[in-house]
Amino acid sequence: MAKVLVTYYSRTGNTKRMAEIFAETLREEGLDVTLKPVEKIRVSELLNYDGIAVGSPTYYGQMAAEVKKLFDESVRIHGKLDGKVGAAFTSSGGYGCGGETTVLSILNALLIHGMIVQGDPGDFHYGAIVEGRPEKDDEEAVRVKARRMATLLRRLHG
Repeated sequence: MAKVLVTYYSRTGNTKRMAEIFAETLREEGLDVTLKPVEKIRVSELLNYDGIAVGSPTYYGQMAAEVKKLFDESVRIHGKLDGKVGAAFTSSGGYGCGGETTVLSILNALLIHGMIVQGDPGDFHYGAIVEGRPEKDDEEAVRVKARRMATLLRRLHG
């Protein structure tokens, strides 16, 4: 069974709620999931997972400093996440307020580590983006991304 880490930073609870939905969906898909705030992650822990989903609020079109700190510290394990599956999600103050660039900033870090990231030809091509607190429609968008990640993990890791 593939192991997945869903980690996030959340100041208002919106990104945390997205992380909970993402993790719940991965569990429903039969994966072994750990849900942890980014502040409680040790870089060495990242090596224990087949997939890593990272969530951050949108701050000026970028990931929060707390998430960036984890990536900055991950230079110690550079190259060791190669082939793992990655995903990203964000909450923002509105649509067109930097959500896509925030997700892309997270994906850039995952790709530099050699991780595998799946785009989506449907909606939210790069990752789930929610305006404020996730509502019912938003929850489904997060679940779609989590199910896509689960499918890719099963293809790659059985």
